[in-house]
Amino acid sequence: MSTTLLFVLQLTTLILVLGLIYRPLGDYMALVYTTPKNLRVERGFYRLIGVNPASGQTWPVYLRGVLAFSAIGVLALYLVQRIQQILPYSLGLPSVEQSLAWNTAISFVTNTNWQSYSPETTMGYTVQLVGLAVQNFVSAAVGIAVAIALIRGLASRRSTTIGNFWVDLTRGVLRILLPLSVVAAIVLLLSGVIQNLDGFQHVTGITGTPQTLPGGPVASQEAIKEIGTNGGGFFNANSAHPFENPNGWTNLFEIVLLLAIPFSLARTFGRMVNDHRQGYAILSAMGIIWIVSAALLTWLESAGNGTASHLAGAAMEGKETRFGIVGSAIFGTSSTLTSTGAVDSMHDSFTSLGGGVVMLNMMLGEVAPGGVGSGLYGILIMAIVAVFVAGLMVGRTPEYLGKKIGAREVKLASIYILITPTLVLAGTALSFAIPAIRESVVKTSMANSGLHGYSEVLYAFTSAANNNGSAFAGLTASTPWLDTALGVAMMLGRFLPIIFVLALAGSFAAQEKIPTTAGTLPTHRPQFIGLLIGTIVIVSALTYLPVLALGPLAEGLT
Repeated sequence: MSTTLLFVLQLTTLILVLGLIYRPLGDYMALVYTTPKNLRVERGFYRLIGVNPASGQTWPVYLRGVLAFSAIGVLALYLVQRIQQILPYSLGLPSVEQSLAWNTAISFVTNTNWQSYSPETTMGYTVQLVGLAVQNFVSAAVGIAVAIALIRGLASRRSTTIGNFWVDLTRGVLRILLPLSVVAAIVLLLSGVIQNLDGFQHVTGITGTPQTLPGGPVASQEAIKEIGTNGGGFFNANSAHPFENPNGWTNLFEIVLLLAIPFSLARTFGRMVNDHRQGYAILSAMGIIWIVSAALLTWLESAGNGTASHLAGAAMEGKETRFGIVGSAIFGTSSTLTSTGAVDSMHDSFTSLGGGVVMLNMMLGEVAPGGVGSGLYGILIMAIVAVFVAGLMVGRTPEYLGKKIGAREVKLASIYILITPTLVLAGTALSFAIPAIRESVVKTSMANSGLHGYSEVLYAFTSAANNNGSAFAGLTASTPWLDTALGVAMMLGRFLPIIFVLALAGSFAAQEKIPTTAGTLPTHRPQFIGLLIGTIVIVSALTYLPVLALGPLAEGLT
């Protein structure tokens, strides 16, 4: 079967399945966050923590809830790692070293799931289940909650509140993420993904060589890893490991899992603002970027730019034969356009320009469709900027969904956009500008010298600041500098944008809706969809083109 036909078949299958999921899941999520009814278990939890679920919160109070909950999560996860050796099911593994424990705690709480370690030889089952898996749920729920708060701000009329963080968090975990993960885990288990507490198994291979095979509760963690766009693998090979992703069918299923909620949140948005056309416009922009990126990456990897690839007949280094180029490219596109970070192939082994595509996917802000929650609020910020640009062109005060976009809103959106590039560029520059740090990065961390080694470091900071978590696998990141710097990038890349998103939500909520007039820019038509895509691409291109030219572009043209 030709590569083109295989690509069309796999992409069409994904589009059909996601299309079937889009409406029911999107409507269900809208119902979850708008119904006044609370489940019995939820009411018990609210009484336990002293929260009135009927009480709304202003944006500063909502923000304090997000930050306080996340800070407790970091401390709890750090502690669990540091006392691992005394916990049950530790598998005889020692406590996690301090800087690595801190990096990992920040990583999972920020929904990044960057792993500077080999999971199967570093984390016991208790840390995996009580620490990492719990954060997979709650960090994803935090992202959805922030997106919902922004939607409420756009839909409200002169309101001082944007919802209740504790209610949104609880409902996200119990009503959305947990049920979907249970179903997905059962499907994965039936498909060959392992689920046990057997520890390390000593077996003899078919060649007579003794081997040690790790076990673990993999199916349950694999499900929330993809559904919550987390990405942290139970094994070092992540979704390339046959115990996590056994065959081509599970590969497509896992792609569906990581795209389902982010795409369906566009429907939730349309329903909550009472205009489904707005949801379809956001969905169209997301979908077009995703399809174009998948097609471009598949083409570049199929072309196999490089002597070794041409001699081998294909660019299969770092790719699993059970997925092939098409399965690897679509998975790579989907994971880097969301904040998942899961990989079924090694991006470090992609062709130079192919590696540049997955890097660019993250530089776009991961808005097509982005992580759970973070993708939606990211593209809504871009929509606000696009409306502002259109307003400048026609000399009219810009409006979005009946809300004026004034100086305050533009400043908040602009700062939001500048945060991630600042972290990426500053982190990369410091890694090479300071002599002592450069020596550590070049001699210890970089597996390759020259242009490709530079790309490894650039990719790492791009992944961390965008809360993605994937990596060019040739980089050794478990060093004091990278553990610290990437941890800071992950933390600031997660929480600084949230501050400005919630401030925008509060600003919009306080406004009265403006009636639509003949001069109002329609934000549901193809014209606006094109403007939105153009804004996303141009903002990223102008920001990142110079550093891309020094790395993957230069390497690809050499």
